[in-house]
Amino acid sequence: MGDEHGADGTATSRPAAARNGTTARPPAMSDVAARAGVSHQTVSRVLNDHPSVRPATRDRVLAAIAELGYRRNSAARALVTRRTGTVGVVTPATALYGPTSTMVGVEEAARVAGWFVSVATMRQFDGDAMHRAFEHFLGQGVDGVAIIAPTVQAVDVLAALDSPVPVVVVSSAADVPSVPHLHAVGVDQQQGARLATAHLLGEGRTGVLHVAGPQDWFDAQDRLVGWRAECAAAGVPADDPVVVGWAASDGYAVGRRLVREGLPDAVFAANDQLALGLLHAFWEAGVRVPEDVALVGFDDEVGSAHYVPPLTTVRQDFTALGVLAIDTLDAAMAGADPGHRLIPAELVVRASSVRP
Repeated sequence: MGDEHGADGTATSRPAAARNGTTARPPAMSDVAARAGVSHQTVSRVLNDHPSVRPATRDRVLAAIAELGYRRNSAARALVTRRTGTVGVVTPATALYGPTSTMVGVEEAARVAGWFVSVATMRQFDGDAMHRAFEHFLGQGVDGVAIIAPTVQAVDVLAALDSPVPVVVVSSAADVPSVPHLHAVGVDQQQGARLATAHLLGEGRTGVLHVAGPQDWFDAQDRLVGWRAECAAAGVPADDPVVVGWAASDGYAVGRRLVREGLPDAVFAANDQLALGLLHAFWEAGVRVPEDVALVGFDDEVGSAHYVPPLTTVRQDFTALGVLAIDTLDAAMAGADPGHRLIPAELVVRASSVRP
């Protein structure tokens, strides 16, 4: 006899005994329920991480699942629920810390929530590339799509996007196109920049120079806006920012120029790599940090606590950002409109900005 599908979407078959020469069927949800001494519905609630299950009962069901080697049949479940449990993720092809960490956060959150992840990496955000990515996802029957969209170009493409499934844009962009299926989440970059600037001014620095990232990136735009706003709130002039790329070599070149032309009292660098380059240039010239120049970065990337001196920086919680993106997709699938949701940044104070 062929396999049958239970109401829970689990593959089941008629019992068969190996000693009779037939193939033993895989364990079904009913077997888990019998082993754990609970109902079929309770097993389903545990599998779907329902909050109403008591911890002791959940542990008993999970133990039975492990003992029996039970696995859900995703294809059968999709026939019942009309959902594949798959989310597509579009990510830029870059090794930069922010987008890469965002991708890790989204993938981890999706996996914890029980979703499969299909990834499309894009070297260029344009209409054709985005269309191909969506055709790929829709061919897999995804339930929703998350787009890591750090640049102006990426968000511009979304205005013409016609998606039959909910889409969450992971970006700090304030002007995400107002389309019914489109939702946005991000880290509050302006608030993070204000924290960095306020900290430096609070340390008694008379002014803060901003070494800004490329202005076709929303994060770089917002950090510049936040720096300006905090300087204005404190009544401190904000001299023209120095706009460069994201690399440590860009920070190094700026640092050498500042040594030649005159040092500011403090520098807020748009990311930790720029701060690393500045530290290198200052060290070569015998400039002391923080005695001569205070320095703050952004990202709290791995290793920033081990710069010399350890770097004060702004931390983004990429784990929380991934959870927020998946929660937003889940809410959108249920018919809600979560709106544009931001999580706060956090200042991490270390020796590079604090007077001895």
